[in-house]
Amino acid sequence: MKKMLTKKRVSLRLNRAAKPATSKSAKGDARLLDAQKFLLPTYKRPDILFTHGRGCYVYDSTGKKYLDFLGGIAVNALGHAHPRIIKTIRREAGRGIHLSNLFHNSFQGPLARKLAEWSGLDRVFFSNSGTEAIDGALKLARLCGHAPGENLNAAPRKQRFLALWNSFHGRTFGALSVTSTEKYRLPFSPVVPGVEFVRFNDVADLESKFDDTVCAILLETIQGEGGIHPVSEAFWNRARALATQHGALLIADEIQCGLGRTGRYFAYQKFSSKPDVVVVAKPLAAGIPLGAILASEAVACRISPGLHGTTFGGGPLACSTALAALQTIEDEKLLANIRVRGEELRTGLAKLAAKFPFIREIRGEGLMIGVELSIEGGPLVTEALHRGLLINCTHDFTLRFLPPFIITRAHLRDFLRLLETVFDTVLKSTPAPAVSAASR
Repeated sequence: MKKMLTKKRVSLRLNRAAKPATSKSAKGDARLLDAQKFLLPTYKRPDILFTHGRGCYVYDSTGKKYLDFLGGIAVNALGHAHPRIIKTIRREAGRGIHLSNLFHNSFQGPLARKLAEWSGLDRVFFSNSGTEAIDGALKLARLCGHAPGENLNAAPRKQRFLALWNSFHGRTFGALSVTSTEKYRLPFSPVVPGVEFVRFNDVADLESKFDDTVCAILLETIQGEGGIHPVSEAFWNRARALATQHGALLIADEIQCGLGRTGRYFAYQKFSSKPDVVVVAKPLAAGIPLGAILASEAVACRISPGLHGTTFGGGPLACSTALAALQTIEDEKLLANIRVRGEELRTGLAKLAAKFPFIREIRGEGLMIGVELSIEGGPLVTEALHRGLLINCTHDFTLRFLPPFIITRAHLRDFLRLLETVFDTVLKSTPAPAVSAASR
């Protein structure tokens, strides 16, 4: 009898947690009031307080359920509260959260081996975030700009960076300096000097700006914040050839598109050649902050103790969780699921494009999809949130979908149904939508 009552209580709790409660509001919640009063105003957030997640769903403080097709901006690759991740975190939190990089821990070496196997590169440095990893990669490039045996205290001849228009690499000064989007970069000028931007996928412009003073070209294999734009094979191949010719590094920023997001371990693996350095972060430790720089042996041998470091990067809790996350991707054959679900997602979006003329283009690979619109995407994101769907919009006119790797066909059906309702609702309520300059 006691067991039956316990099961009944658990069932009631789960039902209450999953039941939408749109009539309630978190607006007067003291936790939100504290946030509004004491946090720096760096984000424009709705009056919603998320409390927990389960699988492909998150729940707010009123109990309302949301289908998560944003994934914490590509972080929650295994969804929320994955049993294997929970087990690992609980175990390692009781053993050692931080041990300092002055000593080895049990997980850095095995995780570095796994990343080397996945990437085809040789050495790894662990950081706390993607933007910190970008800064470290830029330092590596400047270091390699010195001739072997040259005095490192003298400025090297090779010190220029090439980056791409429409790029986004992070918020620290180094990463911001190679981010072309002016709304992020210009308010903090002057930034790190020596950066020039190349027109996206423009081989002729690349060739005109590449010379022996360049120490590295940095690119996102698929631009994320910029609107889900993949680098073309012709551009990648020419960048690789020019970097080799001029003794520069090819640095691939795979913070958003790497570690399985496209249905490959890394997005650059669709090309025949490898970069010299790869930067990863977002999904690496399933939500625990962790980034990494992956480098070839030729690059790695140029650094020595004291030239770079971090206090928190690569701690035992983060690395053990990352190992569990990568092993889960392998064991659950999630790359295959990403490829299948990605094709189904594109097919469903193509059907919506036939119905809604404001859909201009569908871009991306695997479970990294952008839908470019001829109307502003903000109202669509707001309406989707109201209906229990998490998506976002980049550059005002591109909806971005980054669902967890574990999504099923049923999740996709729900997503497409909700998205169609959102499109219908906004279209009917916006008789004269704002039109993008590109569609005029």
